[in-house]
Amino acid sequence: MKHTNQKTAVPTGRPRGRPVETGQQNLKTQILDTAEQLFTDLGYAATSIRRIADTAGVNPALIHYYFGNKHLLLQSVLERSLQPMAEAIASLKDGTDASVQHIACLLIAMAAKHPNIPRLLAREVFLPGGEMQDYFINNLAPKLGGALPALLEREKSAGRIRHDADPVISALMIIAVCVFPFIARALAEPVLGVEFDADGVEKLTHNATQLLKRGLTI
Repeated sequence: MKHTNQKTAVPTGRPRGRPVETGQQNLKTQILDTAEQLFTDLGYAATSIRRIADTAGVNPALIHYYFGNKHLLLQSVLERSLQPMAEAIASLKDGTDASVQHIACLLIAMAAKHPNIPRLLAREVFLPGGEMQDYFINNLAPKLGGALPALLEREKSAGRIRHDADPVISALMIIAVCVFPFIARALAEPVLGVEFDADGVEKLTHNATQLLKRGLTI
């Protein structure tokens, strides 16, 4: 993101009217975008509020005003991308299509739309001591991957998944097949020649869904 030395003053008083609200939302988005990129590239510990502010071209006080502290800023970065995914998975409980293919498509679409998030999760959630591990386990995981075994059990009971498929292990395999390519992108592109443009993601989706369909469904 282009660096600028311009500082933005902390807003005072209660916002009035849509122009102010729109401006504030744009600033929040700018900060979140910058924080997401820096947290992903450098890691949480190596990324300071000052660096985020300088890169985003805002005053550090503005970040504290909107998000409180660095930990809460990282939490907001994850929630912005993962909450819509959690809502999409929740909707499967009331819908009729919770097929393996549909779940896989949702996961890949999320990873493709927010390509930094899988790598950020690897840094700050999956590895021991990750900054967001406890928060993720207690607040986000039950609505994301943690919700998949029940859906797969329902598919199994309906006879749409192999009778010998374990829903818990199957959920883990689906997540691995769909999300790992985006975590490994830095190597998958130059070493394997995997492309992550629109055509490449479409190809990845097709191959992942076919692999999972043949392995798990009847």
